[in-house]
Amino acid sequence: AWSARAEDAKAVYEQNCAKCHGPDGKGATKMGQKLGCKDYTDAKVQADLKDADATKAIKEGLKDKDGKTLMKPAENLSDDDIKGLVAYVRAFKK
Repeated sequence: AWSARAEDAKAVYEQNCAKCHGPDGKGATKMGQKLGCKDYTDAKVQADLKDADATKAIKEGLKDKDGKTLMKPAENLSDDDIKGLVAYVRAFKK
């Protein structure tokens, strides 16, 4: 069952996240650089990212301190989808 979930997470990531966070999670896209996306291949970035915060960002989106939207909330994702997505992002760590 895990491999199906992993495939689902990859599809969700590519559809919703990759345009800013990059297919490799480095955030080195035009939008990612503009918005200050972190490099998820970096072990320190991963260590600083708590599961609860990642889940909240996916569910609720992220705004900067001035209230400007950095990341829109992901729509139509179940809690299981979000768990899979967080696990998928964790796998970028080198």
